[in-house]
Amino acid sequence: MSNTIRMQSALAAILLLSGAVGLAQSTGEATYKAKCQSCHGAQGVPNPGIAKAMGVKPASDPSVMSMSEAEMIAITTNGKGKMPAYKGKLTDPEIKASVDYFRSLAK
Repeated sequence: MSNTIRMQSALAAILLLSGAVGLAQSTGEATYKAKCQSCHGAQGVPNPGIAKAMGVKPASDPSVMSMSEAEMIAITTNGKGKMPAYKGKLTDPEIKASVDYFRSLAK
């Protein structure tokens, strides 16, 4: 009986952890879609008109890919050029999750 309880506990722990990872990913995607997609595009490729008018580069652009996660978080937090600051509008975890999601679009 104790083996059964151990197996059920291990299975429950695995399910809880996989749910937490899925939630973190969906939070980044949801935040990106709500706050970033209009300029940066659904797949990380901006509309040509927005790209030209606002200077938005695709996620796969070498200059974007060379930025560290910390640099992207700082830009998202404090703004840069025509990009508004999201400090006070998004939490630090939301900013990090949306940056992580954006970076995943370059792959």
